[in-house]
Amino acid sequence: MRHTWILASCAALTAALPASAMADSPGYPKDPTVVLYDVDPTWPQRPDTVAKFGWVSGMALDDQEQIWLFNKGEDPVQVYQTDGTFVKTWGKGMFQDPHQLRIDHDGNIWVADFGQHIVQKFTPDGDLLMTLGVRGEKGDDETHFFRPTDMAIAANGDVFVTDGYGNRRIVHLDSEGNYIKSWGEYGSEPGQFVLPHAIVINNEGTLFVADRNSGRIQLFNTDGEVLDVWSNQIMPWGLDLNTDGSLWVCGSSPHWWYRNGEYLEFKDQILMRFNPDGRVVQNYGLPFAEEGSSIPGETRGAHCMVQDSQGNLYIGDIYTERAQKFVRVTSAE
Repeated sequence: MRHTWILASCAALTAALPASAMADSPGYPKDPTVVLYDVDPTWPQRPDTVAKFGWVSGMALDDQEQIWLFNKGEDPVQVYQTDGTFVKTWGKGMFQDPHQLRIDHDGNIWVADFGQHIVQKFTPDGDLLMTLGVRGEKGDDETHFFRPTDMAIAANGDVFVTDGYGNRRIVHLDSEGNYIKSWGEYGSEPGQFVLPHAIVINNEGTLFVADRNSGRIQLFNTDGEVLDVWSNQIMPWGLDLNTDGSLWVCGSSPHWWYRNGEYLEFKDQILMRFNPDGRVVQNYGLPFAEEGSSIPGETRGAHCMVQDSQGNLYIGDIYTERAQKFVRVTSAE
C-alpha cells in the first residue's frame, strides 16, 4: 500500500506541472554551478635541448606567475610561463632525490632533497645560499635530517622542515639556519605523525602539515601547538596556499595505507580545496592513469600543484613523469 501511495503522489505531482514548463526546462543549469577544467595537452613547451622530466615532485608559482618544476630528470629545475613558454633550467648534477620546491617572500628558491638528507636555499639563477642538514648524513638531532620532504618559510624568514621519510617531526630553524626546536613522533594522536609529507604556512602563521599516510592535515601555530586536525577527507600528498587563504590539496580518497598484508599508495586521484576553517569548498576528480599510460589529463601519483591568478591548475605527477595544466572552463561552447 505504501508503494502505491508514493507512485500515485508522484503521478499527481507530475500532472500538476504545466506541460510547457516541463518541455522548455533543460536538464542542466543555465549558469554553471560547478567548476570544470580541460587539460591543455600543449603545456609545457619543453625545448629539445632540455631533458625530459623524471618524477615531477615539486612545484611553485613565483610573483611573475612563472611555474617552477622540480623533477628527477637530468634538468631538475625547469621554469615555464603559464602559456607554456620555456624560461630556463638549472641544477644539473646537483640533486639526488628531488622532492619539493618552494619560493620565499624574497624570491629565493628552496628545495628538499631527501636522498642527500638536506634542504637548500638558492637564488632564482641557481646560486647556492644555504644548506640545512649535513649532505649524505642522516640523523635525528639539531644539525641533521633523515630524508626531509618539504619546507615552509615564514614572513620573518624562519624555516619549518617536514623531516618526514626517516624521522617523523617538524624542525624549526631561524633565517640563518640555526636550530630553534622540533616536535613530533610516530603515532596517530594530534601532534604525532605517520609521514609528514608537505608543509605550508599562511600569513597568520598557521602551519598546515600533510600527514599523508594517515589521511590527515594537521594545523599548528609556530610554537608547535596543535590548532586543529582535518581527517578522513583526503590522503594529502601536496599542499598549495591560495592568495585568498584557501588550501589546495592533491592526493587520493581516504584509505588504509596498509591492509591485508599489502601497501596501497592510492586508489584514485582527487583535488580538494579547503577554506581556512577546514570546510571543503571544491572537489575535483582526475582520471586515473593506468601504468604506462600517457593520455593527457590522466594522473598517477599527483604529488604537487599550484593555481594561477586565472584559476587554472598545474599538477606535477611522479609516475607519469610529467607536469600538466588544467584550464578552468569559462564557456560551454
